[in-house]
Amino acid sequence: MPAYNAEATLTRTVAELDLKVIDDLVLVDDASTDRTVPLARELGLDPIRHDVNRGYGGNQKTCYRQALGLGADIIVMVHPDYQYSPLLVPAMAAMIAYGEYDMVLGSRILAQNSVSRGMPRYKYVSNRFLTFAENILLSQKLSEYHTGLRAFSSDLLAKLPFDRNSDDFVFDNQIIAQAVTAGARIGELSCPTRYMDEASSINLRRSITYGLGVLRTSSDYWLHKRGLRRAEYLDFDPQDVSARQREEIQAASAGIAADGQASASVPVESPVPTDATK
Repeated sequence: MPAYNAEATLTRTVAELDLKVIDDLVLVDDASTDRTVPLARELGLDPIRHDVNRGYGGNQKTCYRQALGLGADIIVMVHPDYQYSPLLVPAMAAMIAYGEYDMVLGSRILAQNSVSRGMPRYKYVSNRFLTFAENILLSQKLSEYHTGLRAFSSDLLAKLPFDRNSDDFVFDNQIIAQAVTAGARIGELSCPTRYMDEASSINLRRSITYGLGVLRTSSDYWLHKRGLRRAEYLDFDPQDVSARQREEIQAASAGIAADGQASASVPVESPVPTDATK
């Protein structure tokens, strides 16, 4: 759970996580200014806290390193802002556990009217446009790429050099491009979503920046795949990354477990919410 100022929704999120199925809960707090960390401890979690805000992508990097370091077979990311349903975690995990998929995305578009559920119309339109462009450039047939609910097999996640990705919101798209590069089988599950004041969001300017980043990522993949331009975050041997990254993650997670914090060398200009797509 990549958290930023999630005090108002964290309790509801944790309450709907099925601990009969889930072995470990990893919450990484990205230098929140509210009571997210104390509340997490009250709920029985052992949160990791960034000393400075590292951004949404930077938060996910710490989450995934820690989850892989714990030896998880399946890693599911769910935002603690309660926009995406935590009740779907077992279903998404099962789609991977039974060997059908390597990665599963919780889609807000499949089998529901996102606008009637509160998604701003301009964000719905931009979501559909960006998804159309991404499907063409990545040669996929996904209903959306911008969800904050997603699951990975540990075998796949360990093969992806996600540390090379942006620390900002476009991380989400870059890791999907990496998964496609690695030949991952990507599935989707319809996910009802909630739009409320407590859920995180970003302003129009940052939404535009995110959209341009998405198009750049898709173009990177298309050009890299055809040998026209090299993209470092897409230039990897999955097997080589897997062996090296597992060693690095185990060492890093041991350090995090020792003091419950993750250091950050460069802060972003200001703290930002944890979802680019609301």
